[in-house]
Amino acid sequence: MFVSRLALRLFVASSLALVACAGERTPVKQSSAVRVDDFGDSVEIAPAARIASLSPTTTELLFTIGAGARVVGRTSYDEWPAEAKRVPDLGPGIRPNVEAILAAHPDLVVLYAANANRDAARALRAAGVRTIGLKVDRIADFRRATALLGAVAGDSAGAQAVIDSVQGTLDRVRTATASLHHPRVAWQLWDTPLLVLGSGSYQHELVDIAGAENVYADDTKPNTQTSLEDLIRRDPDIILTDSSRAAAIRRSSRWRGVRAVREGHVLAVDDETSSRASVKLGMAAVRLARLLHPEANIR
Repeated sequence: MFVSRLALRLFVASSLALVACAGERTPVKQSSAVRVDDFGDSVEIAPAARIASLSPTTTELLFTIGAGARVVGRTSYDEWPAEAKRVPDLGPGIRPNVEAILAAHPDLVVLYAANANRDAARALRAAGVRTIGLKVDRIADFRRATALLGAVAGDSAGAQAVIDSVQGTLDRVRTATASLHHPRVAWQLWDTPLLVLGSGSYQHELVDIAGAENVYADDTKPNTQTSLEDLIRRDPDIILTDSSRAAAIRRSSRWRGVRAVREGHVLAVDDETSSRASVKLGMAAVRLARLLHPEANIR
């Protein structure tokens, strides 16, 4: 899907310190429980010793809560933290290689709960491997997934500390921007076809927290296909996009029909922090708020 491809390409200082200082914690003894994952399957929630994390988001979360030493497999796209790159690469996270996963001998596999991964989840469960499907597309999903991963890592307290740190930063940014003028923005996600941010994504939530209004908030999908004509009609004050596309938009004669482009209001969002609903959500909100409100002292 388009957004997944875009995603390939929080901490403020206190949260970064949490990541840097978090050692590999000894699993605490914990009674098992059963929950339903995002595939609708029942999963035993008990500490795991060998975890294959087939989503960059969950890999980031596991390392942040101090369970990195138990991660025995990752996707080709896991780039943060740096230690994750030393974990064996098991290939893609969408339609993953089941044989490669089983060869890593995990006692838990965490998959992105996409329809394309249902067959892999069934095959792994049939092979006797506990499998959890998680769809982390909203901020609430981040909180839920972090708590669940803390349980299977045997460190619910560490997971809650991460949740509280991120949520504290998000709340602080929302408070700082509440009284500011909220510009109307369109967030371009892809060129051809032209995709923009709808309201079904954590990025839409970040726009709101950072003190702006998404002109495509009426579309409840994570992303929506549109046209320049419709964009011109909606008349956003600001165009948000990534750094490479920002330069192309500024040079494009076609985009000159959009008032925000003519007025020089094309802003490049920080891809490194905003590409996933993960541990950098707080930092993403801070940086987006600073981008939208350079006159304010956003901390």
